Amino acid sequence: MKLALRLLLALCLVAPVLGHAQSTSEEEEAGDVSEVDKDRLGPLRERVRPVSGHLFLKKGRFEFSPSATLSLRDAFFSKYIFGGTLTYHPLETLGVSLRLGYAVNAVAGAAQICTFGDSGAGDTRGCGSPTLNQLDGQAPGQLKLLGGADVQWAPIYGKLSLLAEKFVSFDLYGIAGASVVQYRGPELSTPTGAKNYLTGGGNVGVGARFFFNRWVTLRTEVRDLIYVEKSRTTDSYLRNQLLFELGVSFFFLNGSES
Repeated sequence: MKLALRLLLALCLVAPVLGHAQSTSEEEEAGDVSEVDKDRLGPLRERVRPVSGHLFLKKGRFEFSPSATLSLRDAFFSKYIFGGTLTYHPLETLGVSLRLGYAVNAVAGAAQICTFGDSGAGDTRGCGSPTLNQLDGQAPGQLKLLGGADVQWAPIYGKLSLLAEKFVSFDLYGIAGASVVQYRGPELSTPTGAKNYLTGGGNVGVGARFFFNRWVTLRTEVRDLIYVEKSRTTDSYLRNQLLFELGVSFFFLNGSES
């Protein structure tokens, strides 16, 4: 009887060691099974799913995008440009677009106009915010109409994780093209007159699209508009105008499934 009890006790002590050795041997043969099971069964496996491929395809599709644009860092006029862009995408990363916009001008908050007293020791000078009539045609940067043709190149496509549960697809693109600009400037034949001028120019910039679904995106762009203006002091000079654009794009046709 005592011998049987001793044998039973010995088996109880040896069994865990044998079980551990067998488990270790199986893990060595199959890899780190415990970590694989942890990833497969853990809560993050259900919340974060693998992401691959393009949710949104642009190749062979037209994109129509109404937009609103705001000028940045303008000394005289704050410009609000309302218009739209029509783009055709012959390739997934390449687009060719036409754009048109109408500009509404307001006096910039930083604009000042100063008056001087008679010359002499008692000269006084006062400065204040000008009216739109005072600046009309006399200050640079008074845009009226914008048009142009651009080329878009979108080499970057990605996805953003929102709270580890939902993904938003986006692409980043560069843009460059030629522009036609109508602006209001001084009538050089008179001391105070103003008239509309038409001139050529170009623009370069960067943009991004955030895809709501296969048909609608939110689009943002920052562009530098470069064109030539006339002035009373010089025949013409080069101007740079930084523009921020926000629009919603609607895509037509099914696009390539390749």
